[in-house]
Amino acid sequence: MSSLNVGVLGFGTVGSGVVRILDEHKSKISQITGYDIKVTKVLVRDLTKTRRYEDVDVAVTDNANDVIGDPSISIIVEVMGTIDIAYDYVLKSLRAGKHVVTANKDLIALHGDHLITVARENNCDLFYEASVAGGIPILRTIVNGLASDHLKKVMGIVNGTTNFMLTKMTSEGLSYETALKQAQELGFAESDPTNDVDGIDAARKMVILTRLSFGMNVSLDDVSTTGIRQLTVDEIKLADQLGYTIKLLGIAEEHNGAVDVCVTPTLLPKTHPLSGVHNENNAVFVLGEAAGETMYYGPGAGELPTASSVVSDIITVAKNTKLGTNGNAFSSYVHETNKLADKDCLAKYFVRLKMTDETGTFLKMTQRFTEQKIGFSRILQLPESNKQATVVIITHETSRENLHLALETLKNESGIVVNTHYRVED
Repeated sequence: MSSLNVGVLGFGTVGSGVVRILDEHKSKISQITGYDIKVTKVLVRDLTKTRRYEDVDVAVTDNANDVIGDPSISIIVEVMGTIDIAYDYVLKSLRAGKHVVTANKDLIALHGDHLITVARENNCDLFYEASVAGGIPILRTIVNGLASDHLKKVMGIVNGTTNFMLTKMTSEGLSYETALKQAQELGFAESDPTNDVDGIDAARKMVILTRLSFGMNVSLDDVSTTGIRQLTVDEIKLADQLGYTIKLLGIAEEHNGAVDVCVTPTLLPKTHPLSGVHNENNAVFVLGEAAGETMYYGPGAGELPTASSVVSDIITVAKNTKLGTNGNAFSSYVHETNKLADKDCLAKYFVRLKMTDETGTFLKMTQRFTEQKIGFSRILQLPESNKQATVVIITHETSRENLHLALETLKNESGIVVNTHYRVED
């Protein structure tokens, strides 16, 4: 049986998982691909560090050229978790005629379009299934399993850190600060949690999902992004009273050949499938014209779930090599990129206001919404001390443009303060 050698850039959690799966599942993988696939070299930062699976016959180096420049290596696996250095190494690998598999969502979101072009020019495969939702094969499902469908909406919980925090805030009443500390202690959140809690990580994953789902090459700047820093336990309790659960969702939807992409705290009915996704798990909900509603659920990170997705990509490279079909893009579907205007972005919204509890204030609030043709489906008023009241509104479907106009005019009204507003999904 022919051999297919793999070089791994990075030997942390995912890199060591790739070595483990290729070694432990060797017989099955060989039967599927017709190749004896093995990792022969691994790039590490510190040669003196003790690592897992050191008994596996793999050469370790701290020089990237030892891996990228090795003519016996056909596939490069990039699992370093950086952007600039990884971009340089992946470019060099593709230009050296090596196929690349990566789990790096930041790299693909920011530089994917160029890397795909370089891969095609050099007749190389570039796959990145593990870059979104870890162990869930969502990208290949969209590209292959739903290829015949016209997708209308893709939305999901694609960041395990924030989902863990929101689970704790909802089920145990923990504050944002306490939930974050617990996530950090368990290794779900970094010491600097900015990318997670501000929605940046989720936004980069939505860039990738949008490209594959709708064929549109959106950038990170095209994604309207709001994280969970401002979300309070009080708001979670208010949503609960109205029959909703709050989740941080990435949402990409198409309407008349244009897309809108956002990351935002979202109120979901408690009966919605995404409402039952707890802790660090991920899930992606897809709406297609033909298939209808489908959901894909599982671990969004971790050594073996993510490594399993990486190895699946390696297997695809091997199959393409056997068939002589290398060099095709992950997805060939391309559509002119059109961004949906705010006046055409329709949704329901949860709006929380603080107002003076006196005659006429509530009327002023309703007038400002009425001027923008925004109706209410639910209203909850909670009197407080000092003649203040919290008012929570669930609007009827309205445009993002009209909502923002209404909220701007409310800022000029005495006795009314707009606290927050979130999207509502049915």
